[in-house]
Amino acid sequence: MNPRLLAFTLSALVFAADRVTKLWIETHISMLDVHAVIPGFFNIVHTRNRGAAFSLFSESASAWRGFLLIGVSVAAMVLIAGMLWNAARLEWATRAGLGLIFGGASGNLFDRVATGTVTDFLDFYVGSLHWPAFNLADSAIVAGSGLLLLDLLKPKRKPRVNPHAS
Repeated sequence: MNPRLLAFTLSALVFAADRVTKLWIETHISMLDVHAVIPGFFNIVHTRNRGAAFSLFSESASAWRGFLLIGVSVAAMVLIAGMLWNAARLEWATRAGLGLIFGGASGNLFDRVATGTVTDFLDFYVGSLHWPAFNLADSAIVAGSGLLLLDLLKPKRKPRVNPHAS
């Protein structure tokens, strides 16, 4: 199958799964509910993040906050789309990583443009150590970044040189 098509299909699947899970949370879980899935470790909640990852800039009252967050997201997505357009030149892990990142970024950008916030619902904690709530799009972005890092750290094969070529 065409590597470009595979990468963009992966992105579309991530986007669709992100939208479905967020819509389910938005229609079935109130902002005050906490559903313990694994007590002492994992809850399902319904929060809205006005900022970037881990609620960065969420407290900012600047009128530029939304414009900046949307603008940076669009710029990053254009760059990634350009890289995916040449997917045949990329290693499979790089293609998959970029596809996951593109799909996740698309999901969060959709939320930000539509509502000005991003719906988060996965809530992990241990005792008093609490990770900020996140969503499926965030998970795809982190997994994609991990694949890119692994591919970057993987030893590269040197091209074979033909000793008989002149």
